Amino acid sequence: MPHSIDYYLERGFSQNYAEYFAAGRRKILSVKPNSDFSITLRFDNGECRRFDVTPLIVQGSVFDDLKDKAIFDKVYLDEDSVVCWDRDPSVDSRLVWSNKLDISPDTCYVEGVKI
Repeated sequence: MPHSIDYYLERGFSQNYAEYFAAGRRKILSVKPNSDFSITLRFDNGECRRFDVTPLIVQGSVFDDLKDKAIFDKVYLDEDSVVCWDRDPSVDSRLVWSNKLDISPDTCYVEGVKI
């Protein structure tokens, strides 16, 4: 059962995240890559949101591989409804965890823009 907004604020959460967690976490039902390195997400409450991935694609960062459009376009949801990409599609990320790039549903919802 979610806590109050004040509960999360007292623990250092930002206002946006406190409101999100107090209202209850969302599950992603579908993800689609867009040509501008954003993704379109559909959530279990019927909302669609656009999440811009470009600020994460920084040279030398864990998300650097996503600058390759072929990799970026292979976005998927894993068994926990987490947004994922495989650095090397020939490697099973369930067996080799370091092959998998992911972004939590919570971040996608709070940081995403409602469309």
